Amino acid sequence: MITPHHKFSRAAITALAISIPVVLLSPGGVSTASPGNPVHQEQQASTPAPELDLGAPGQPENRTVTTLAPGLTRTSITRGTSNQDFFWTAEVAVPSTSPDPDAPASGLTVQPQAQLVADKLKAAGVAARVEHVQSPQLADAGADLGYRVRAGQFATKADGTAAVAQIRTAGYGSSVIYTGWDGDEGTSDDDRGPWKLEVLTIDPKEFRGDHTSSFGSNLQDRETTSQLAAAAGAVAATNGGYFVMDPNAGAPGDPAGAAAHDGKILSEPVGDRPSLVIGAKNETSIQRLKWDGSVSAPGTGDQLALDGINRVPGLIRNCGGTDDSPTSLPVHDFTCTDADEIVDFTPEFGPTTPSGPGLEVILDDHGTVTSVNNVRGTTVPAGGQTLQAIGADPDRLAGLAPIGSKLKIQTDLLDASGKALKPGPTADVVNGGPTLVENGQISITARRDGMVHAGDSNSFFYGWAHKRNPRTIAGIDAQGRTLLVTADGRQTTSLGLSIKETADVARSLGMVNAINLDGGGSTTKVENGYVVNSPSDAAGERPVGDALLVLPGRKQ
Repeated sequence: MITPHHKFSRAAITALAISIPVVLLSPGGVSTASPGNPVHQEQQASTPAPELDLGAPGQPENRTVTTLAPGLTRTSITRGTSNQDFFWTAEVAVPSTSPDPDAPASGLTVQPQAQLVADKLKAAGVAARVEHVQSPQLADAGADLGYRVRAGQFATKADGTAAVAQIRTAGYGSSVIYTGWDGDEGTSDDDRGPWKLEVLTIDPKEFRGDHTSSFGSNLQDRETTSQLAAAAGAVAATNGGYFVMDPNAGAPGDPAGAAAHDGKILSEPVGDRPSLVIGAKNETSIQRLKWDGSVSAPGTGDQLALDGINRVPGLIRNCGGTDDSPTSLPVHDFTCTDADEIVDFTPEFGPTTPSGPGLEVILDDHGTVTSVNNVRGTTVPAGGQTLQAIGADPDRLAGLAPIGSKLKIQTDLLDASGKALKPGPTADVVNGGPTLVENGQISITARRDGMVHAGDSNSFFYGWAHKRNPRTIAGIDAQGRTLLVTADGRQTTSLGLSIKETADVARSLGMVNAINLDGGGSTTKVENGYVVNSPSDAAGERPVGDALLVLPGRKQ
């Protein structure tokens, strides 16, 4: 268990961050109080807030509302009670039925294969069982997922160690999991939790600070949400979008999807996945974005397409690019490749660009080519850019960019109609997916946004979408307010949410449009120098690629 309050050093923000706790009991009445000195707010609290659409209806639900500034509130929600029906069990990694000898084992399979594995385990003295996994039907995924094999019922995780050893001796992989983290169809209807959520609400009509994002000193280095918040002097923060974690998948910390900061495009989208767009005066929207990028020699008519921005050429985390292998469709937590690419780099990427074979063209702040290097890896000039080419593209780029020539680099984010998004000088874009709520209706686009992997017996969807995990949500309600929500998970004291439960929670909090942001061990909420949720990684708060910040002063 991670202690939920971790202090980090920062200057106190006393002028703006005034905390006035209000305790809401739903269903039921509402009381208001602050530590040591009761404070009574307006009588709007006499009407109880609608309960979350989460688990069995009518459960105990406590809400504590803290006013951080006019137009900015934090609502802490606890719901449900411990459920004695849950237990720890050993889940078996079932060998793949694919003809590929290198195909990995998975959590799900077809019924005959699951029964065969269970019978072999029983013969080895393991009390194995086969369970049919039914998932809630989503917009484009879910329903009948397949069959899993499990063994034993244990009071604690440690009690399952011997069973896992037995299963491994029999030739199968295994781990101990908590059944409260299952997201099986029908489970939520009679589930009693417990759950813990944090909700940050930003009202653009009243809040006079700034809602923005931050990737820290550069894109390629990871920092914790609390570090990003401290560096910017943020009143509050949550983790942001998906990013590269594995050096074999790119530059760790680099956005794995669309990103823009202060109106500057820093990373291309994954397919047309949805993103949170933060515009002027803290107004936000959720938009599906594509992109278009090119480099041209003005006056010549010569132009080359760009494959990406600020990422390692040849590696496309989450896929969704052009001519990617094995697919140009989004595939979450998977790295596609492209042997022939031209990638643009800006100073925000980091101290040096990725090294390796290929070509790199260096441009100054006027777009003039100052150098052409026959290997990759250099420093991006202040205000300038570089272009890297690999595979078959170095000769093409070299022909366009002799030393002393002028180049024009054009990058645009495109909305659903194909129109270029014109981000203002304070606009930010943070990637996410899948869509959860659209125009007031549940609409979970898991397959479209890459959370269903082809040929893996639904195993990725099972672990990522079907099962309960820590989640971070961004959405907008009917009043135009932005809501940033964290739900703790992978703990017995807070079960987490399946992707269907995530959408149900978003809608029951009043969101009319909402997306899923990066979750799991990344899920973090910071307020006034403290981490106020309970991150799930055993090592503590996870370093992330970017964070959503709420600052005390508005950008000019």
